[in-house]
Amino acid sequence: MTFIPSLSETFKGELVTPADAGYTEAIARWARNAVRKAKIVAFVKDAEDVSVALKYAKASRLSVAIRGGGHNAAAASSCTDGLVIDLSRYLNKVTVDADKKLAYVGGGSLWKTVDEECMKHGLATVGGTVNHTGVGGLTVGGGYGFLTGLHGLAIDNLAAATVVVADGSILKASATENPDLFYGIRGGGSNFGVVTEFVFRLHPHPRTIFAGVIVFTPDKLEAIAAVMDAWWANAKPQEAIFIIFGRPPPTGHPMILASLVYHGPEAEARANFKPLLDLGPVMDTAKEIPYETLNGMQNDFARHGANYYMKGTLLSKVPSQDLTRSTFNRVIEISKFGELDVMMAFEYVSQTKVNSVSPDETPFRRDSPGNGIIWVTWHEDGDEKQAQGKEAAHILAKLTPEGEAYGNYAGQDSDGLVNDGALPADKVKKFFAKAYPKLQLLKKKYDPDVIFDKWYPIVPAA
Repeated sequence: MTFIPSLSETFKGELVTPADAGYTEAIARWARNAVRKAKIVAFVKDAEDVSVALKYAKASRLSVAIRGGGHNAAAASSCTDGLVIDLSRYLNKVTVDADKKLAYVGGGSLWKTVDEECMKHGLATVGGTVNHTGVGGLTVGGGYGFLTGLHGLAIDNLAAATVVVADGSILKASATENPDLFYGIRGGGSNFGVVTEFVFRLHPHPRTIFAGVIVFTPDKLEAIAAVMDAWWANAKPQEAIFIIFGRPPPTGHPMILASLVYHGPEAEARANFKPLLDLGPVMDTAKEIPYETLNGMQNDFARHGANYYMKGTLLSKVPSQDLTRSTFNRVIEISKFGELDVMMAFEYVSQTKVNSVSPDETPFRRDSPGNGIIWVTWHEDGDEKQAQGKEAAHILAKLTPEGEAYGNYAGQDSDGLVNDGALPADKVKKFFAKAYPKLQLLKKKYDPDVIFDKWYPIVPAA
């Protein structure tokens, strides 16, 4: 570990630089193309360490990135020649107060830990769909999950947080303490500080649920779309269906996958999903499983170490407008199995709970019809493949409804990037829409020098 005068004297964690043996591991990310060569990686032990690191970075004029789970394909958790505040090594614990139904979650925790610790008490909260995703990034970006139909977004279940703001101050944020900051971190990303602890409200939940993937041959597409139209019109809060177009392993043959989730027993779920199951899938892996394994169901599509490009899209009003033969054919045409793998997923989970929250409550937009995602994976490094991945995603995005998609699915979809993992100002303003002027005032208050400049970076009010 490198000793850096004026930082090491008060810093309790570990500092890693390119001269150290653990440097390659320290800058590694879920997406290999999101790796950047930082000057310093600061593995912080507590909020005070974050404060020290921020003050040092500001005094040394180093750019800053925050790493929780490191799961952002657009490199928002990395920075070239800057300082990474890494929460993952020490701030990764989860403590559950079962009586108060609260979980105290370190800013560097993964959702897998949250799911497992909470379910020991028969409790759960909303937390993504891939369990090796970091809690921090997903939450401050809004936070959809398989429990969204029942309990809304991750931010809708956030009771409080500890935030280290740009000048190094350590603040509590809740409805009663620094409520403006609490507003900002619930959908405004990491624009306002480093969250070292989240406090989530928990809900009683069955210890087992019904979930799994069923697979259809392409000739069933029109029948699937018709079934989905009828189901989506009356979708229950406790259920979700994700439809995926692609060439899945092991064969790479064109297929339609349906990830089924029902927060209840198998018999009830199979009766509920009967019209879809009656279409005759060639594979059915759905069964009753422990709840804490649910968010690991899609992990095989998101393994560490590949190159990834992600682009969010919006759903149409009815599934048959998304699940078209022309879109399916385009996905299959673009996807080159094992070389440039392309998947397009349509995430049908009830938005009623999400959109019932007042748009003034958080900066997260409350008018979404639901999310789609274009997911491109490749293993060969280089700018050429990166460009091909981006081109594939943009071709498919043109087939989807226009509008601002879920920010956590954002890719580097502009050639005018401000820096690693950041979108340009015009896209940021459009993304936050009516909330943007209020967020600009918060940015001026909490980060006037724009220390936090990743994801959708906000320009401070004049």
